[in-house]
Amino acid sequence: MWFIVVQLHTKPSWQLLSSDSSKTEFLLIGLCKQLAKINNSSLTTTHCARNLGFIFDEHVTFSDQTSSVSKSCYYHIRQLRCISPYLDSKTASTIATSIVHSKLDCNSLYHNLPKSQITRLQQIQNSLACAVVKAPKSSHITPIFWFLHWFRITERIDDDDDDDRLMAFDPGQPG
Repeated sequence: MWFIVVQLHTKPSWQLLSSDSSKTEFLLIGLCKQLAKINNSSLTTTHCARNLGFIFDEHVTFSDQTSSVSKSCYYHIRQLRCISPYLDSKTASTIATSIVHSKLDCNSLYHNLPKSQITRLQQIQNSLACAVVKAPKSSHITPIFWFLHWFRITERIDDDDDDDRLMAFDPGQPG
């Protein structure tokens, strides 16, 4: 790996690619045993890195991503609760979907997440649904999801896989 980094900085063919070494992060991903075998004393690595808005950590637990999404979503949910007395249900639902619900839509990346991480994401969605319909936080959530036409997080992840399989086997679909 060090050879690749040195080549990146010295090769003339990479003149169009500029890399600022103070902003470049290296993330080694693997199991604890695998990471222990790598001598990375000459390479400064990080424990997590953001790529295209998604935070990857070295053990691929996505706990940093879930924490970041939770923090951001709960901030927006609190703001939505502040302005919800002035909004009708349709407007609140549109705002919720565009600002918060869209952050929960990384279905293919959330596949095979630990149950604890999925539970945290589901709690965000439950809180958002209650904020949209102005229901108490202790309300039963299933009727609210039916009213909003929303799927639970696990259903959204599984449904995304079903759609991919159906498209792969449907001869009428372009592809």
